[in-house]
Amino acid sequence: MNIEEIDFTDAEMLRQKAEEILKEKQQKEERISQDELDAQKLLHELQVHQVELEMQNEELRHAYETAELTLKKYTLVFELSSVGYFMLDAEGAICDLNFSGAEMLGERRFSLMNSNFKLFVSEKSKSVFNNFFQRLYTSYAIESCEVLLGSDKKSFHSVYMEGVVTEDDQKCLLSVVDISKFRKQDK
Repeated sequence: MNIEEIDFTDAEMLRQKAEEILKEKQQKEERISQDELDAQKLLHELQVHQVELEMQNEELRHAYETAELTLKKYTLVFELSSVGYFMLDAEGAICDLNFSGAEMLGERRFSLMNSNFKLFVSEKSKSVFNNFFQRLYTSYAIESCEVLLGSDKKSFHSVYMEGVVTEDDQKCLLSVVDISKFRKQDK
């Protein structure tokens, strides 16, 4: 019904048209208010998610700072220890070592990388070391031995070493202590 077709003197027809127009307006308002409600819900969800992400970011930042401090601490312990630390592969090649380890072998640290550790074990200690190294890779337990360690340039020193093989990458971790001073006191 168009407004032009309405007889404004007919109260019933006028009321019917007014109700139709009101109903259309209410439906439009309901659609608008439902859209606004959906937008408000979406905005609320986004704001909650943003706060969650900020909290996770703060936790990650804290974990990163903790990891950095721990790394610094253990790097200092590893590098400044008087104990020689070595990481060897299954063939005996040096994958990593600290400064004390390099000093025990009488060479510069980075020149020792990929060198075979067995080259620094004295001839008379080779069988002891080879048995020790073999036991490490068969027992996967902590093993120990005493050998003479050094190089041709420097004299050999008595050392006590403990080792273990990591299950993950099959690397041998060795800690080596120079006991030659104690041996001299025993004599």
